[in-house]
Amino acid sequence: MDFGRTFDFLARLQINNDRNWFHQHKLEYDEIRRDFENFINRLIVPLAQLDPGIGQATASESVFRIYRDIRFSHDKTPYKTHLSAFIGNGGKKTRFAGYYIHIEPENSLFAGGIYCPDPPALESVRNEIYHHPDEIRAILDNRKFKKTFPELSDEDRLKNPPRGYPKDFKEIELLKNKHFITHYPLENEFFLREGVIDSIMELCKIQYPLNVFLNRAVKS
Repeated sequence: MDFGRTFDFLARLQINNDRNWFHQHKLEYDEIRRDFENFINRLIVPLAQLDPGIGQATASESVFRIYRDIRFSHDKTPYKTHLSAFIGNGGKKTRFAGYYIHIEPENSLFAGGIYCPDPPALESVRNEIYHHPDEIRAILDNRKFKKTFPELSDEDRLKNPPRGYPKDFKEIELLKNKHFITHYPLENEFFLREGVIDSIMELCKIQYPLNVFLNRAVKS
């Protein structure tokens, strides 16, 4: 994949985020999206060997649309200024944990886990943490994991413990989470070097134990 061309297009889209400009450059975008889908399909091959739990994932079900839903947003710009994909069992609409790739000039990232789980899935994850606190702590405190993902996302974290759990539970702060997401920022140069799929796979390997724990909970 020509990441240099992709970054250039997205940088221009940031400046010209309107329908007329996008229509004039639609063929260029279509080529870039196809390249990105091919890249995701190539990544899925070793990822499925690492994590069979992603099932028969494909790029077509994993890659997000570039069109923004502006119906309830104050920001009326029509297009996202990044490319992204969530690879998991069921694609981007899955309720399971997976692996997220986000490509944006000076703001790319890798992430993993479950974002905004539905209430039954969230309760299942909390129960799994409650009954296996030492296991989840061992995953989060693993040396490589801690160095790569120092903290889980605290977005929307509850101020008080969720109902039904003792306040003195030793991992009560984890139970306050509404999302169980890691985050690792990536510089543009990450994608411009040789062996980018191998480099992403190294992040996936570190993420994998947490996804196994989360998916075990959701399936239970």
